[in-house]
Amino acid sequence: MDYADFQHILFERREHGIVWLTLNRPEALNAADRRLHTELVEVWRTLDRDPAARVAVVTGAGRAFSAGGDLGMVENAYRHPEEIGRILDEARDLVYNILRCDKPIVSAINGPAVGAGLVVALLADISIAAESARLGDGHVRMGVAAGDHAAIIWPLLVGMAKAKYYLLTAEFIDGKEAERIGLVSLCVPDDELPARAQAVAVKLATGPRHAIRYTKRALNQWLLQAGPIFDHSLALEMLGFFHEDMAEGVAALREKRAARYPSSEV
Repeated sequence: MDYADFQHILFERREHGIVWLTLNRPEALNAADRRLHTELVEVWRTLDRDPAARVAVVTGAGRAFSAGGDLGMVENAYRHPEEIGRILDEARDLVYNILRCDKPIVSAINGPAVGAGLVVALLADISIAAESARLGDGHVRMGVAAGDHAAIIWPLLVGMAKAKYYLLTAEFIDGKEAERIGLVSLCVPDDELPARAQAVAVKLATGPRHAIRYTKRALNQWLLQAGPIFDHSLALEMLGFFHEDMAEGVAALREKRAARYPSSEV
């Protein structure tokens, strides 16, 4: 894909080769529908091929970073093997494309970050959260295993005890707590977020390019070593798309009520 092919990601070129990416479905809190999900997979390859791009900064339009996967896309995949397979492939490629992108990535987490949005927020090389940001892995709440990115990076960032607590309970974390436990690199007041993200991007863009890229590549080997764990978690998540718990979890989210999972009533 070329930059002109993207419908839901805006691109702004700034000096020093910095490219700002803005997830642009503000009316849906930048939730990833089928189109945006595909764009989130492909954009890192596009950036890698751009010789003028040195650093990417990614943020969300409006009051959210990204509210995760669009519920309609999830509902369409329920007990639909071909669609489940497509989502599995894209979820896998999203993680590996970010990790293998040579350009440094900074996330400016300006609001809620869930699902595919949380993947981008946390797999960025430097993650900067606004104090009011709310981060949460909602897979278990939706009735499926925490796949996506969780198994590959949460234990490394926050330790196994914290990872299990937040992934099993699906509780949200604000920006300050996310920084305290090591889930994000930095937390700043909301009004300082764009400037801080830009300052970090300038520092990376004007630094020794090869040294920074090779350091990123070396450190990401820690994550790539966990690739089999991630692949396993993703397969387990997809199994949940065949279970009634997922249908109930999605319905409860739509209706803004507590879920009544069939498996808990046996």
